[in-house]
Amino acid sequence: MGFGDTVDRLKYTKPERKYILIDMKRIKSYTIIAILLSSGFLVAWINDYSQVSNKWKLGVEIYTFHRFTLAEGISKSDSAGVHYIEAASFQKIGDEIEKGYISQISEQGLVKLNKYLDKHHIKIRSVYVFGGSSLDSWKNGFLQAKKLKCEFITAEPPRNLWDSIDSLAGVFHIKVAIHNHWKGKSAFWSPDSVLAAIKNHPNFGACPDLGHWPKSGVDAVSGLQKLQGHILAIHLKDASQMNDPNARDVDLGTGVVNFKAVLEELKRQNYKGFIYIERDADVRPSNLPSVIKEISYYNDLLRNL
Repeated sequence: MGFGDTVDRLKYTKPERKYILIDMKRIKSYTIIAILLSSGFLVAWINDYSQVSNKWKLGVEIYTFHRFTLAEGISKSDSAGVHYIEAASFQKIGDEIEKGYISQISEQGLVKLNKYLDKHHIKIRSVYVFGGSSLDSWKNGFLQAKKLKCEFITAEPPRNLWDSIDSLAGVFHIKVAIHNHWKGKSAFWSPDSVLAAIKNHPNFGACPDLGHWPKSGVDAVSGLQKLQGHILAIHLKDASQMNDPNARDVDLGTGVVNFKAVLEELKRQNYKGFIYIERDADVRPSNLPSVIKEISYYNDLLRNL
């Protein structure tokens, strides 16, 4: 091979090598872009999940542990990994804190309760109040909620006291989240009746119980749409069937409520508030395993929104 042959070969091999290098650069560039894009989507997904989970404060409605004292319910809620509970005025406190009911707690008992809550990393932000037929009974409910530093009480106020209870809520700076049971047991079984109570009562809001609505034939998503802008908290619960007041309380996702659609609707509404898991069922030895299972189910749905 002479010098001329060598020059001719270089003329052909150099462009070929250059072409190969350019192609590799393109491949590397596409790979980097793909990684950046996928990372961007991942970051966006994480941010979206964080924003939703931060807006929705997951907790336990203490009636879930209604066979136990408040102290025991706090301990079990801590074991489930939540940081919020909704207390109930009719529940016994627990001898390790104070004898009696939460509605009768003393200042000394309140100090012990707060220490117990801190120990278990739990906060009470609302309390279910039965109230009664007299305004004094409702005033006492607000006083107890104030002591507990609640943001709202969950209740079913009687029609003749709406104006007075709304005024009390304004005085105490504590909202009233209207709760529903089923048709025949509650005047608020329909979202429309809740809206009627809220009208002209600026301190009233809603706490829809998603497991009670099906018993009256109310679709959960439709109910939430009607109450948009008024929801202070939600009782997350399922029911075995529609249009049956005797429908059983079942694990989330095993009944008739479409929880994926429920969470999507709450996200659409830009809902900010409490979501309390609640079990009416009396599972032995306790509802704790069920609550842990339902929290996992909830988190799985949240991650896929």
